[in-house]
Amino acid sequence: MSERDTILTMEHITKTFGPVKALTDVNLTVERGEIHAICGENGAGKSTLMNVLSGVYPHGSYDGRIEFDGKECRYRTIKDSEADGIVIIHQELALSPFLSIAENIFIGNERARGGVVNWDETRAQAARLLERVGLPEDPDTRIADIGVGKQQLAEIAKALSKNVKLLILDEPTAALNDEDSEHLLGLVRQLRDEQGVTSIIITHKLNEVAAIADNVTVIRDGSTVGQMYVTEETPLDQDELIRKMVGRELTNLYPDHPSNPVGPEYLRLKDWTVHHPLDPNRVVADHANITVHAGEIVGLAGLMGAGRTELAMSVFGRSYGSNISGEVYVKGRKTELHNVQAAIDAGLAYATEDRKAYGLNLLQNIRENASLASLRKLSRHGIMDDNIERKEVSRYRRDFNIKCRDIDVPVSTLSGGNQQKVVLAKWVIADPDILILDEPTRGIDVGAKYEIYEIIDQLVDAGKAVIVISSELPELIGICDRIYTVSQGVVTDNVDKQGFTQEYLMRGMTKEREVAVR
Repeated sequence: MSERDTILTMEHITKTFGPVKALTDVNLTVERGEIHAICGENGAGKSTLMNVLSGVYPHGSYDGRIEFDGKECRYRTIKDSEADGIVIIHQELALSPFLSIAENIFIGNERARGGVVNWDETRAQAARLLERVGLPEDPDTRIADIGVGKQQLAEIAKALSKNVKLLILDEPTAALNDEDSEHLLGLVRQLRDEQGVTSIIITHKLNEVAAIADNVTVIRDGSTVGQMYVTEETPLDQDELIRKMVGRELTNLYPDHPSNPVGPEYLRLKDWTVHHPLDPNRVVADHANITVHAGEIVGLAGLMGAGRTELAMSVFGRSYGSNISGEVYVKGRKTELHNVQAAIDAGLAYATEDRKAYGLNLLQNIRENASLASLRKLSRHGIMDDNIERKEVSRYRRDFNIKCRDIDVPVSTLSGGNQQKVVLAKWVIADPDILILDEPTRGIDVGAKYEIYEIIDQLVDAGKAVIVISSELPELIGICDRIYTVSQGVVTDNVDKQGFTQEYLMRGMTKEREVAVR
């Protein structure tokens, strides 16, 4: 931009939660009509800063000054900030799954006359907003019936209904595949270029920052540590950004880990077939044949909806699917895994992709969460042994570098990366032989990712077999010894490390339905 036109200034923002300082003297300046990225490790304070701005944390609960669009702001509620045109879209979408798209767009902002909703006007305005965001759906479609990518677009349509001036997106592509991510980022560019909407985007995907940001502010340990301007002449230096984020040099995004000698076969799936739980005629995994050996990391690569998670859950005690057929061999022995407890007893563990909904009990503390899968191991005569439990959990808190005051703090207070480490600790304490890790680094920063990769390496070095499901091909290429590609429920290829290229793997991930790999 030729002239600086500042729309937002946040000066000396300090926010505490009891004895913990979440933000210390943070400063942020955003120019009108730009896309401004905020980067930092999990727990750095990015989301806290945006919650201060939007009124989630009201004026008076923090120190510092906020000026938006030429006037000082003292927001007490989200409604106050939205009235000024500031709209925040959180990572956990605020949509009701059983209401229609139109109802969600105007919930709390209804098109009503005399207290009665005008449904014709609601649908018509919703249709125009959906057209603006490129979402070709009937406004009467239920949110539950569209994918996560489309739900993100519905959230943006909802923001546009409030005459948004500043759109804040917190990890908007964390749960999206590459195609949906590119569409969403293209929409953010379009809003900037055609409608002058200013955006703040919080993301851990550095390639997205490089592709979309006009300006980057870096926050580390609750303080501003730098700002990076991005132009065509001076593209983003990702190595410098990583150094600012983590405060140390990461010479490689993935640890240098030589492959282990191939150990004995720990898991074999033979002609494993799974049907959809609600539609028995729909096949989600079709005659899958997979082997995993001790000491190796095996990846499952596939586009969204390919059936990777469904396959993993069906193996883990048939926790997904119907009409399941095929055979499972654990350490060479045919095994029946009729329920989750049987899977755990056979030496399997499954770390879910949704750590908040299924991986953790957010009402409990770290100690209680980390010991959940090992109650028999940590008890004597059916009674939990508090000393053994504390010793085990404390050991993995130290080994996994879980950042917390102590193991009795609520797990809900941890950053995403530290929550993910608690999920891993829960299963490692149970001492499984085979770990299935579903999107183990989703929504966490590059520093925490590196630490989790190191944990995975430690597990295979100890003789465990690890299966990693990830939507990020560079991640699978960076950490795996072998990769199976999955397309439309079919395992289409088994690729050794020497054949790892994104182009080759993508061909396997997009193959038309055909005979499965044997």
